[in-house]
Amino acid sequence: MSGERARFAPSPSGPAHPGTLLAGLLAWLDARSRGAAFALRLEDVDTERCTPEHAREMRAALRWLGLDWDAESLQTRHRAEHEAALDALAAADRLYPCRCSRAELRLGGSPAPDGGIRYPGTCRLRALPAGGWRATREALRLRLPPGRVEPIDEGGLDLAQDPALAMGDPVLRRRDGAIAYHLAVVVDDAAEGVTRVVRGRDLAPSTAIHLLLQRALGLASPTWRHHLLLLEERGAKLAKLHGAVGWRALEAQLGPEALCGWLAAAAGLREGAAPLRPTDLLPDFDWRRVRREDGVVRWTGETLAWLGPAPPGARLA
Repeated sequence: MSGERARFAPSPSGPAHPGTLLAGLLAWLDARSRGAAFALRLEDVDTERCTPEHAREMRAALRWLGLDWDAESLQTRHRAEHEAALDALAAADRLYPCRCSRAELRLGGSPAPDGGIRYPGTCRLRALPAGGWRATREALRLRLPPGRVEPIDEGGLDLAQDPALAMGDPVLRRRDGAIAYHLAVVVDDAAEGVTRVVRGRDLAPSTAIHLLLQRALGLASPTWRHHLLLLEERGAKLAKLHGAVGWRALEAQLGPEALCGWLAAAAGLREGAAPLRPTDLLPDFDWRRVRREDGVVRWTGETLAWLGPAPPGARLA
């Protein structure tokens, strides 16, 4: 092992689809080609959507494709670390309660780079109750400092941003009590010693917030690399919520070697889609060969069709 530690962190909120499997394959290839330890973290803090059955199916899908990992964790088991981080941020006067509803934000907010709504700071001057953050059931937000930060993407993607202007103060704990993505991912990466984060470009706009959270909590930052996405014909990222084809349908029509070959061709690692295994891609894996632009795909009911690179601006952040 090289001393580096990488991870793949899907959300078990539905079946793995081609975009999930491409992200897992690229993260695995990056780690294994570098001799880094590779961990699977199932990001299950959204208890309304994430279930043990989805988690079992996610593991099964990744193993079916031919991926393995050296360690595994569930995000919900890091609750103590998440709460300790909230304690630290509250002590630094960085947390505040927010009563704004999603409907209110949609009416009065402006688009944010991540595809959501920029928070306008409506509740920013409110203080935590006398009993601290545990004494309120309202959402908790982080007061972001003003100013531009410049995270580095290993592949050259521009991650520079003034998060306070572009995104607004992020939610760290939801009103239902669940820890939000931004806090959980930062705390979990630090707790698990992650030094490399390979993930899709849809998460790139969040990186500046993650860097500010790491600084606020005194945590080291990993190396980031963001890769291409697979898109639907209408331009949206393949996603469980959009009804992307699940891996069981792929299993019924394609063998794992056939799908792996297709994913390798979609990523630009092979000219043709000849069947192969993930281990076949390791000897000459090189990020310089990975396609930089997103790709548009279609599920025909029998196979995946590659429709070509996405036009500029087609990708949803």
